[in-house]
Amino acid sequence: MYFLSDIEQKQLLYQLLPLSREVKVSNELRGWNWHHSPLKPYFDVRLPMYQVCSKYCPTNRDIYLRSVEKQLGLPSDRMVIGKLFHNVVSDCLQSVRLRQDLSFDVWWQKVSEQNIGDSPEVVIDGCRRVWDFTRKMCDAKLAEFSCSQPYVSEVDLLGTAVPFLVEHKLSGRLLGLSDILSVDCFDYFRTIMFDLKVNSVMEDWHRFYSVGYALVFESIYEVPVDICCTVYLTVDRGRVSVQKDLFFANDELRQWWIEERDKKLEIVAERKDPGKPECSQCKEYCQYYKVCHS
Repeated sequence: MYFLSDIEQKQLLYQLLPLSREVKVSNELRGWNWHHSPLKPYFDVRLPMYQVCSKYCPTNRDIYLRSVEKQLGLPSDRMVIGKLFHNVVSDCLQSVRLRQDLSFDVWWQKVSEQNIGDSPEVVIDGCRRVWDFTRKMCDAKLAEFSCSQPYVSEVDLLGTAVPFLVEHKLSGRLLGLSDILSVDCFDYFRTIMFDLKVNSVMEDWHRFYSVGYALVFESIYEVPVDICCTVYLTVDRGRVSVQKDLFFANDELRQWWIEERDKKLEIVAERKDPGKPECSQCKEYCQYYKVCHS
């Protein structure tokens, strides 16, 4: 899922990395400068990453309802299935890295009590296909590195062939975020921050997520993260499709993320109701759709 294709590898080596070295990121926009403006949060409020980055609501009223009015909202089938597919990918990768002999059927027994909508057979089949796809990609990489390094230890083989921190836990406290954040994936060899989207149409603001996690990573470990990637996973008619938006986390994207964070922290800190958007602007799968338009 997070392995780069040959074309993506060329894009990284011959386009993005040279660009990042030539243009460079301003030091004031590195996460390790969290205690200085503009990264320093000026409100005594902390929000989860998904609230800072989400732009499903045109007026950001979902932030107000969730964090001020304390309304949990109603998760849509789209959200439930998206979370389930996230778990498929992360749990499969973790089982490979830990050398666990975990099959899809055994994994599914652990999560089968979840509500998966009106078409459980379709969801189960999709999950199985994503599991098999992820496992085959890992097995192929393990076989490739094992052949090229016949004397490598099993620990080194796994760490080299599958160089991913999956669901790595971070604290976003320094940047005005919650203490418990989970990174979808971080490639520690290429220092690429990944974010996974399920059955989503590509949007510019999707880049917020991986950029935000890159800033948090920098604030804690003081390691520069210049390259980010949004992975779009789609399962349609039994076919798994993966597309990647690989990009340089430049000053403009970092500044854009900071502005979005400050705007939403202000809504919560000042308890400002930004008002309902026009009904035509709302997505029916928004968890607060019925709250605003009932």
